[in-house]
Amino acid sequence: MPGTRSSARQAAKNPSSPSSSQSKASPAAGSKRKASGTAPAAKKGKKGNGKGQATIEASMPSNEANEESEDVEMKDAEEPKPTEASNGQSSEATATKQDNEAEEGNSTTEERKEDAPAEKPEPRTNGGAGDENKAEEKNGLESIMDNAAGKGEDRQITEEGTGSKVSQADNAVEDSSKREEATPSNILEKGIIYFFFRGRVGINEPSDVNDIARSYIVLRPIPHGAKLSEGPIGDTNNVRMLSLPKKVLPVSPKDRFMTFVERANASLEDVKQQLSSSDYSTKTVGVRHTPAATPIGEGVYAITKTGRETHLAYILTIPSELGEVQNGVGLRQRGSYLTSAKNPETAAPANASLPQGPEYPKEILDEFRGRGWMPLEPKLLDYENTQFLIIGHTDHALKKAAQPQDGEDQKPEKETPLEEIEKLEHEDEIRVEHLKGDDAIFTDLGLSAQEYPRVQTTW
Repeated sequence: MPGTRSSARQAAKNPSSPSSSQSKASPAAGSKRKASGTAPAAKKGKKGNGKGQATIEASMPSNEANEESEDVEMKDAEEPKPTEASNGQSSEATATKQDNEAEEGNSTTEERKEDAPAEKPEPRTNGGAGDENKAEEKNGLESIMDNAAGKGEDRQITEEGTGSKVSQADNAVEDSSKREEATPSNILEKGIIYFFFRGRVGINEPSDVNDIARSYIVLRPIPHGAKLSEGPIGDTNNVRMLSLPKKVLPVSPKDRFMTFVERANASLEDVKQQLSSSDYSTKTVGVRHTPAATPIGEGVYAITKTGRETHLAYILTIPSELGEVQNGVGLRQRGSYLTSAKNPETAAPANASLPQGPEYPKEILDEFRGRGWMPLEPKLLDYENTQFLIIGHTDHALKKAAQPQDGEDQKPEKETPLEEIEKLEHEDEIRVEHLKGDDAIFTDLGLSAQEYPRVQTTW
């Protein structure tokens, strides 16, 4: 929706909460400035691993009754205590329980996220042809999240986010040796970030946080020395899709929420299959509908290191003005989360772990040095089932996460991490304006704007 927001440079003077009085009028949500720049150069990236597996949603089906339990605390040399239920029970046990409840005619069936299917589901996704080779029964959420192997219908390229297939040639990412030299070394990774949530089964238009089934973060890393020009972000098969069992993002240091790598080294086709809607059949109520995921934000991010800590910092470009949806979910105009990765060889409560952990090589496992946790590094996000905590932030979290590395603040050729993040966000503003504001999310991810909800700011 149309709105106003502070520019990157104005916001830098008051990073904790940009004032609406500093904002400028915007003709369309997500549009900030008059664009200027040159055509994007072609860029290639590394291929995804193409590895098929049961999704995290399949391994950890959600249980609405347990959403308010405690999240997970970090501890070395002992089991981490869960303070958030990640609903880590096995799919088989959950399906059995759901079958029993369905046969007893439980009247609360409609309010559950999913019912046990009576037969192998045949999901129909809005992104294209579904996967016809599923070998086991799946619940509603599984049937959409475990469809990554299917291939969607190619559509004509447009600028309005109408289902275009983005290629490597259509890429706003440009290498710059000058930018590489200026980018501080404690920015471990940078790129574009997207935020989504999905409504509960049968709820196409959530009216509050309680109607949300799951939240997602999509990361699209770009090279360390890259800058952004006009156009969409090309498909280089390096997308990470993160799943948050909690409905909301952490908003204070007391909030420690477990997050999982649902897909690593994914293509845009994989992402489309993950975010699309689907229908499936159950014994008691027939066909159920799981809605497509709803976009609620887009911007730039950086994974930074300060001392022994790592942070996931971000600045939003879309929407141009935050609404009650963003506030309810916990999104800020600028924010940062402290991050810590879990050692898969360390025991954990069943409701805070996955049946199958990430397949780290020995050299990565050795880096934990027997500890239960270590600071999150970008390379860990290239392994599906990686588990890590995101810990809520204070008003000054971005400033802390963007502190310069010792000694680099004395080098005139080096920018501070905050300056680099703000520069990237300014470039993203111009890019987004050329892609018609909020539609940039759909164009970037090769999604059809007609088949997904618009960027939502009000319930």
